[in-house]
Amino acid sequence: MLRSRPVASVGLALVLTGLPLSPALAADEEVRTVPARRGVTESFLLVRPEGPPAASVIIFAGDDGNLALTPAGLGQLKGNFLVRTRQLWVREGFLVAILDTPSDHPRGMLNFRTTKEHAADVQQAIAAMRELAKAPVWLIGTSMGTLSAANAAARIAEGGPDGIVLSSSVTGTTKKSSETVMHAGLEDIRVPTLVVHHKDDSCQVSPYSGAQAVMKALKRAPAKELMTFEGGSPATSPPCEARAPHGYLGLEPQVVSAIAAWIRAH
Repeated sequence: MLRSRPVASVGLALVLTGLPLSPALAADEEVRTVPARRGVTESFLLVRPEGPPAASVIIFAGDDGNLALTPAGLGQLKGNFLVRTRQLWVREGFLVAILDTPSDHPRGMLNFRTTKEHAADVQQAIAAMRELAKAPVWLIGTSMGTLSAANAAARIAEGGPDGIVLSSSVTGTTKKSSETVMHAGLEDIRVPTLVVHHKDDSCQVSPYSGAQAVMKALKRAPAKELMTFEGGSPATSPPCEARAPHGYLGLEPQVVSAIAAWIRAH
């Protein structure tokens, strides 16, 4: 299924290690660590909904993906679109895991997101989420995080995600990173895929035309859709950062609600 829908708006039994809760964390949040590749661990901020979840979502923040998680919670990327809206995802009935960088990449995941090693780490996180809740597991990435979500879906033959969401996909290279979502094996993705983009995204590495290119590359996805947003609040950050159309500033509830509805429908 291929549709482009503009959305108008105003203005495995893994050992799960729960770190002690800190006053800085909300009552429904905790930091967990799971084994990844040999000698490597993967941590994530887990946020629980009330009652059984409709789905579990693993979130990949943009930039280098380094959340700098500690027992006290998030150290960095707090303003990222997917990170700052985590409570909105929980209100939609989702169990949320915001994935940090693996222990062998403490400085970030630039030029690592499209590797088989990264996919192997994500596979363990997916297994951990399935241990926590008997619900479908979706991957949601925004900006550079789209590379992580797409790479995992393309590489994991068994035990992969039930679907993915690619938000503000990065389709151009930068001086810091030679990777784009177009290098993540889009043609090998065989799960429902939602592509989300703001029509006025002026980040030079994530133009709206890039979202259309992503759609064309998704040749084997059983269901796919380009969901377009417009409007919102005036940018308060540079074009490639989160407080701009690139991060759906002023549209957060509408964007989360629309994505959540698509996940539930697929």
